[in-house]
Amino acid sequence: MVVIRLSRGGAKKRPFYNITVADSRYPRDGRFIEKIGYFNPFARANELAINLDNDKLQSWLDKGAQLSDRVKSVIKQYSKQGK
Repeated sequence: MVVIRLSRGGAKKRPFYNITVADSRYPRDGRFIEKIGYFNPFARANELAINLDNDKLQSWLDKGAQLSDRVKSVIKQYSKQGK
């Protein structure tokens, strides 16, 4: 199954997540199909906390990709920002 999930990066105690499309059999930070955005939970005032390509997201959802629970909450937070 193809899943849209977070892939962790960043420094110790300062996570940075890429929002990726991947086969569910691959490890979290392993092989992926495409990056469609990022999520920075510790963004400063002048930085974007969430960046997401809505066209790519919708394209993958139309193809049958499933969202992870955390990505669902990030997208909900993203839509509240009015982007």
